[in-house]
Amino acid sequence: MFRHLALSSFLLGSLVSGQTAPRWSLAPDGGIAWNVKPGEAHQDQIEMSGRQVSVIVTYGVRNDGTPYAGHQLVFPSLRTVPNDTHASLSYTFAAEAAPRYFVNGRPVRGEVTTRMHHLGMLTMESAIGRQQDVTVTRRIFPSTRRPAAFNTYTFANKSTKPLTVELEETRQVVTTAAGRGVDGAFLISAQTLDAGMRTLQPGGSTTFSVVFTAGRAAEPEPQFDVPAEERDRQALVAGFLSKLQLETPDPVLNTAFAFAKIRTTESIYDTVGGLMHGPGGGAYYAAIWANDQAEYANPFFPFLGDAAGNESALNAYRHFARYMNPEYKPIPSSIIAGGLSFWNGAGDRGDMAMIAYGAARFALANGDEKTARELWPLIEWCLEYCKRKVTPAGVVASDSDELEGRFPAGKANLSTSSLYYDALLSASMLGRQLGQPAGKLVEYADRAKAVRAAIEGYFGAEVSGFHTYRYYDSNTVLRSWICIPLAMGIMDRAPGTIDALFSPTLWTVNGLATQAGDKTFWDRSTLYALRGVLAAGATEKAMEFLSYYSRLRLLGNHVPYPVEAWPEGNQRHLAAESALYCRIFTEGLFGIRPTGLHSFSVTPRLPKDWPGMKLKGVQAFGRSFDLAVTREGAQLKVVATTPSQAPIERMLRDGATTEIQLAVN
Repeated sequence: MFRHLALSSFLLGSLVSGQTAPRWSLAPDGGIAWNVKPGEAHQDQIEMSGRQVSVIVTYGVRNDGTPYAGHQLVFPSLRTVPNDTHASLSYTFAAEAAPRYFVNGRPVRGEVTTRMHHLGMLTMESAIGRQQDVTVTRRIFPSTRRPAAFNTYTFANKSTKPLTVELEETRQVVTTAAGRGVDGAFLISAQTLDAGMRTLQPGGSTTFSVVFTAGRAAEPEPQFDVPAEERDRQALVAGFLSKLQLETPDPVLNTAFAFAKIRTTESIYDTVGGLMHGPGGGAYYAAIWANDQAEYANPFFPFLGDAAGNESALNAYRHFARYMNPEYKPIPSSIIAGGLSFWNGAGDRGDMAMIAYGAARFALANGDEKTARELWPLIEWCLEYCKRKVTPAGVVASDSDELEGRFPAGKANLSTSSLYYDALLSASMLGRQLGQPAGKLVEYADRAKAVRAAIEGYFGAEVSGFHTYRYYDSNTVLRSWICIPLAMGIMDRAPGTIDALFSPTLWTVNGLATQAGDKTFWDRSTLYALRGVLAAGATEKAMEFLSYYSRLRLLGNHVPYPVEAWPEGNQRHLAAESALYCRIFTEGLFGIRPTGLHSFSVTPRLPKDWPGMKLKGVQAFGRSFDLAVTREGAQLKVVATTPSQAPIERMLRDGATTEIQLAVN
């Protein structure tokens, strides 16, 4: 069926063999650890976020073995002038600005890094002296609620004699000019708390803290209880991890899924316009996009059941809905500055298709009729907008796509029309739940059939010898976004498209190249592709590449999350990409497709060498439930278990679909 599978396997094997052994490994506590070897130097960066801060830590080990960490702080609610997309107050404290420390009155010499660890915070462990009489453990994390981040230093005496340790009292303060801030001058600071010399008995330990914070210069400087802040961060991360747990025979996939939940859900910020999910990356805060939020992240939040995530999703759609108009001028691509302004620099990128797709899926999975009724006018408006943009060829015209002109997209692209198709299907399902007129629902279904046929007629093509799609009229080279029909359930050209995606023409050491022959990659297309290939039933092939990708991103040299792109942004840990990673499993591997406020279809794709898999604590469709798939001879057994009704059991042949209807309270 898939004529290039052997070639793809050869390609994957070549990529794996060309890689060094993973730098990181799974830790017993659910995190990942790097046990640093002597002479092993390396640098990486990670982003961590709270309601009023995001900290990007550039950390590593120098050639002499010493650890270091620099901190870029971003404060989304503190706005600079002009108050645009990139107007969040930001400041970088270099690694060289860290306070010095002393043992027995002497500056430390011969410190050697021994271990790094990630699990919602960065932990760095080192030892001092030939006998390693003193160990230092740094823990770096953001405040959950306040505009601050912390770096704690815990010194432990491993010797048999008392000794003294000292962390110097340092304070670096920057006051910005009043004209640079929307609310006047800001004060940014990094300072050591409770500095000084302390005596440690054998086996004893003590902790110092450095706090990075910012605020309006006219306001009193805040006080912090750092141990309480650390407990709050640990509790927040534990809460993310306790819901929607993936259980498979592959611990790397389970852990990568758990980490992606953290990055997706921590990146929610308090703004003047309410809670807003943000991409991050040092550049994108207090703002939403029709792709990152409306299309990528928001449809996932109901599955996780995080209250802030669901609230931020609803806020995003409310912000977009403010721009509906009777003339059907396009809703802006991005709402910025906490909702006070907008950005529309790339014109219509297919944004209305993105919003309709995301809002309809979110409304269904959220399972709340009141919310669904609130979102219905936005969905309806966006679908009407798209209808008015349908060309004589039957596809949807747009000025560009989500890559905003970085690569050509013609006057009509495959992504916009595919999203429109799925949005029509979801709207017909949602409208039925809301008692919308039967004629309207029939119209949506008919329009979906028409655009699907138009996608085949307009985009279907032989490209580079593959029976797949051209991304736009006159496109003659393979593009990574040929995967998107698969993710939307359009399987007309699945075999050729899968062959193309996993061929050496498109697949690279970092996943899919954006365009054949180009070095640029954006993880979002790889994440869509892995989901779509699973949905198409090429389970074993998808799992090979998913396993490779997951190990690369979780345990490789730049960890622990999916990334945005390269070379642009230098592989920033943008948050919505982590949501797309989670959706590979919920929508691809388990094949969950919302069909009603309390119902969904399941098309499980259980790998042949797995006895079973489970999603525990799914929070979608207004219920909490577990979904288990096990192999029973030649069939698959699907069991949905909820606290309020008897288990729902189905026996399926491999590749079949079943409908699950949850009880209505």
